[in-house]
Amino acid sequence: MEDLPPGFRFYPTEEELVSFYLRMKLQGKRLQELNRVIPDVNIYELEPWHLPRLSGEVCRRDTEQWFFFTPRQAREVQGGRPSRTTGSGYWKATGSPSYVYSSDNRVIGVKKTMVFYNGKAPAGRKTKWKMQEYRAIEADAIPKLRHEFSLSRVYVISGSFRAFDRRPLGTVTREETSQQVRRQHAAAAAAAAAAAVSSDHVQDTQMMEKRSSSPECSYSGGYDHVHLQASSAPIDDFLWDWGQLDWL
Repeated sequence: MEDLPPGFRFYPTEEELVSFYLRMKLQGKRLQELNRVIPDVNIYELEPWHLPRLSGEVCRRDTEQWFFFTPRQAREVQGGRPSRTTGSGYWKATGSPSYVYSSDNRVIGVKKTMVFYNGKAPAGRKTKWKMQEYRAIEADAIPKLRHEFSLSRVYVISGSFRAFDRRPLGTVTREETSQQVRRQHAAAAAAAAAAAVSSDHVQDTQMMEKRSSSPECSYSGGYDHVHLQASSAPIDDFLWDWGQLDWL
């Protein structure tokens, strides 16, 4: 730990967990470096409160979350269901599995959330220990779910806001800020243009009513014809330039 700067914290996104750490593990690359952060532990053989002291040296002092690679169980290899029962309780899945997406909106893995219960199923008592289990999807012609290793994030429910697939609150990149500004400018330009068109339409309607009510004006359909032409004009003929709105 001497080579880590003060205040260091391991806070990966879900994309980083799956696309980098889990894939490196599955490919057998940089194993020594990975082990410093995410060691191999069969977490289903241990009580969850014993896991923090077995975490990688880089995040052993973390009080929020701990990461582990879990090898595939022998019974899974034979086509059976994995055992998630420990000496004092069991892990139970909650909700449905969900996909993990990359920043360019590709499916790169699946995630399953579990809660630890004390006692025997189905009468166990729910605890504050939770886990998110990640498995990678191989992007071949036919996508394949990789089972050799899963990556687990173990944590304790604290009641505070948690969004593990995002950066900590208040952390915004320059690119994200620029995109937000462009969207705001585009929305403002569109609203202003729509208001201008609406105002012109109201003025045209008022002028038409004034002319038709005047005794000096005989009905010929001329103004109505012009008004209809203006209403049916192609959208490219309006006063603003759609290309300048920079739609995203």
